[in-house]
Amino acid sequence: MTSGPNKTRALWSDLLLRNMAELRELYNQTAEQLNEHACEDFERLFASSSRLSEMLQDEDSNRHDLMNVLSAIRGYGEMLREDLAAQHTEIDAALARLLKAVESANSAPAQAPAEMGAGRSITSEPGFILAVDDLQENRELVARYLSRSGHIVVTAAGGEEALLTLDQADVDVVLLDLMMPDMDGHEVLRRIKEHPEWRATPVIVISGRQDMDGIIECIEAGADDYLFKPFNPVLLQARIKAGIERKRWHDREELYRQQLERNEKFIRATFGRYLSDEIVTDILERPEGLELGGDLRRVTIMMSDIRGFTTISERLAPDQVVTLINRYLGVMTDIIMSHQGTIDEFIGDAILAVFGAPQHRDDDADRAVRCALEMQQAMQGINQRNRQEGLPEISTGIALNTGDVIAGNIGSERRSKYGFVGHPMNVTSRIEDVTDGGEILIADSTLAELRGHYITGEARELNVRGIDELLQVHPIQGEKP
Repeated sequence: MTSGPNKTRALWSDLLLRNMAELRELYNQTAEQLNEHACEDFERLFASSSRLSEMLQDEDSNRHDLMNVLSAIRGYGEMLREDLAAQHTEIDAALARLLKAVESANSAPAQAPAEMGAGRSITSEPGFILAVDDLQENRELVARYLSRSGHIVVTAAGGEEALLTLDQADVDVVLLDLMMPDMDGHEVLRRIKEHPEWRATPVIVISGRQDMDGIIECIEAGADDYLFKPFNPVLLQARIKAGIERKRWHDREELYRQQLERNEKFIRATFGRYLSDEIVTDILERPEGLELGGDLRRVTIMMSDIRGFTTISERLAPDQVVTLINRYLGVMTDIIMSHQGTIDEFIGDAILAVFGAPQHRDDDADRAVRCALEMQQAMQGINQRNRQEGLPEISTGIALNTGDVIAGNIGSERRSKYGFVGHPMNVTSRIEDVTDGGEILIADSTLAELRGHYITGEARELNVRGIDELLQVHPIQGEKP
């Protein structure tokens, strides 16, 4: 005597197969009156029925496989009811009885009933849907369902094929089966959510497995939803609509983010021609970056200019003067920025740079000295090019001085700049006035800040205008090995 689950299975399987036999008989009587698509759907329906019959005779067939077949039967049955409508009332009634039998077969309490959403129409923006399932009838069913709603549907028979599709196309929603032979749905889901370009793609798991642990595992792995087979088509459409909307929002946000990045790069590139990278960053990343004002900073100041440039420029054509000065300033700018110096301004052929603001570093003085040494070494290359183009050779004098200055935004609300104010600025200018071509002079204050070892010449005392005290300066000739 049959009892328990086997008895229940026998009852619904007998009911379902009797309904299917009734429907097949009616179809044979009316096949010539049906259109090509309806005939194709009936053939798929009967093929799924035959497969179900074979599975029911096998006591080892599992619930997942049964749900797959029932999902196909239900899907094609509902599409046929919708297509045929009231044209064939006997067939419509037989299909209704068949769908009721399918629902009796699906005993999971969490599954939505067949009547759920009946008569409702879900409209959504057309999307690009990837349906992943190892069973052909399931892939064909989903493709038919969603194509009727205007979606573009591509299918994959396994995990590797699904990942290849994602790599080649911009997919809006993935419908994913779990039980597949080559790569199961859990692995496909993991790879999608770990991929930097795919992780925002909504994934809806559609499976015959209804154990709670499996559902939780999928949601924790990043699945956006979990539907049971046989799925309710209206519910599936609603989930897909929500998934497409999420994907569209993400795509718009990503486009907006990319536009912001391009704009920021443009701003940095544009303003970087007039300000140092650190000042541009300070302005862009801090709300108070444009506020007027400043604070006291310990900095090493560098001043450099070309010796006798006024006389040189008087002997050259305007375009030659521009070529000469731009070549010099271009090379010097790269060197100063490579040593993390802040270029305050160009004054004709003179360069004013500061090490220690807006970013303070413990080796500000050492970087300033190394920068000055590299600048003087670079003059050989500049003069070589000048000779090749018939331009005069040039030489520069560089002065370094360390002290406390006010650093910040100076000016007015309409016109301001990041600059430096204080007595050490004047001292540096006076030292630079007495430097010879090719010479680097550093003040006592800078020498005291140095941590490295350098070759220095004989110290000199300077008595310069505007400065009451004598200035002790030291020629820097190189860095000791």
